[in-house]
Amino acid sequence: MKRLALLHHLCAASLIGLILLCLAWELWLAPLRPGGSWLVLKTLPLLAPLFGILRERRYTYQWAAMLVLAYFAEGLTRAWTDRGTGANLAIAEAALALVFFVSASLYARISVPTARPGKKT
Repeated sequence: MKRLALLHHLCAASLIGLILLCLAWELWLAPLRPGGSWLVLKTLPLLAPLFGILRERRYTYQWAAMLVLAYFAEGLTRAWTDRGTGANLAIAEAALALVFFVSASLYARISVPTARPGKKT
């Protein structure tokens, strides 16, 4: 199905983009402390759903959509409080998180297994 493939690619691209953005942001682009900060560890939870998303596991789409809301909230908060490069990176983080949330939610909804006759769901 074309729609599922598009949603899968959107999810995978936005998740990988979010991982790379968080790494670059906290190590080189605009870290809280010069030389990088421990805030780079916020990237680790994003690695948990990566292989499930790449393998198109429906359950991973469901729980990862909830996980990414924390990154959306952080992006909005830091966009509001940071200045310059940090604010721009925060807007990018919120946008990537939103793309992932919407596409993962739609993927999970569209890929609902069909019920077999006589089987209770």
